[in-house]
Parts: sequence; C-alpha cells; structure tokens
Amino acid sequence: MSLNIFICGVGGQGLVLLTTVVGNACAKIGMKVVTGEMYGLSQRSGAVSVHLRIGEDVFSPLIPYGEADILLSLESIETLRYVEYLKKDGVVLMNKRIMHPPVETSKIITSKGAKYLTVEDVVSKLKSWTPNIAVVDALRLAKESGNVRTENTVFLGCLSALEAFPVDENAIRESIEEAVPKKTLEQNLKAFDLGKKSAHDSLCTLVQCRQPP
Repeated sequence: MSLNIFICGVGGQGLVLLTTVVGNACAKIGMKVVTGEMYGLSQRSGAVSVHLRIGEDVFSPLIPYGEADILLSLESIETLRYVEYLKKDGVVLMNKRIMHPPVETSKIITSKGAKYLTVEDVVSKLKSWTPNIAVVDALRLAKESGNVRTENTVFLGCLSALEAFPVDENAIRESIEEAVPKKTLEQNLKAFDLGKKSAHDSLCTLVQCRQPP
C-alpha cells in the first residue's frame, strides 16, 4: 500500500522544508519515500508544488491525476489549481490564507462588479469533489506558537493526526529538530502540537485519526 500526498502553495511558504522533514522521518524508520518538486516562480510568490509518495510499491516520483489521497495546500487558491490530482472523496488540508495572484487583481481593476475569490468560494467548489475538507487557520496557529513562519510545521502536525499517515510522530519530531534553526525549535514543536490539535478538532470528525494522547 502507498500514500500519495500532493502539497502546494506559493514561494516562501516552506514547502521544501515540510517535504524534507517528512522524507527524513521516513528514512529514519526505514520507509520508502519518493518526491518530485516543481518550484515554478517560487522566488516571486509563484506556484510551488510537491509530489510526495510513501510506500514500498511506489516507483515514479509523480502522482497521476486523480490518485492523491491527500491534497495539502498552504494557500487556498492553489488548492483549486491542483484539485485534479486528488482522488474522489480524498482529503483536503487547506490553509485559510489567500494570497491573490496579480491576474485576479487586474480583473478587479478592469471589470466593474468583479470580486476577489474567498475561502468560502474555494470550499464550495471543492465540495463538488470531496466532503473531506479541513480549513486550517495556520497563520493564527503559527502566531500562537510565537513564530509566524511556522505555518508549514502546523501542517506537519495536521498530517501526524491522520491514521492513514504512516510515519511515526517521534520520527517527525526528530526530523523537525534536525531541519529547523535551533533558536526556532521550541516554536516549531509548539506549532506542530497546535496543528495536531486543530486536526483533531476539525478533520478528525470527517476521516479516521489516531487517538489523541
């Protein structure tokens, strides 16, 4: 069996670190993992995506359309950009944050009555494909951790709560310790715990999760 996770967002949100932590954690416990990164215009807040595949029967680094078990999005609009990768009734872990692209802003300026896409609009469109949608206010939780740059670590906590996620939580924590600057370690671990709690409060009412300690 394998688990396919498609991760997306925009440049600067820490998708590479998130992927590195999961990959290193898999290596620690002897679990096969294959990744394929697509950075795009990441230095200009452009779209960034990562294919993450875990399991012994995984060979290609790329997830075929319609075969991602989990779509993890650090930016709401990017969720719609890549929804074709998610299998029917798959799981969506989506950040509440929206970073409107310039093309959307240009339409607001040139078209009378045009409005920005909202998180509610995104969720409404996603519901035609899956009911398993958790909107995570990762920025709020990152601020609560003491470091606004830990949104990616919040989502590591969310993943760890899922029963389908096969990576041991202790391995994830050890990998976080190795990957982040020492001065931010306490904040990152707190963000991890806040993300796990958020998942138990929301997503775990929709899909199976590990029992909280």
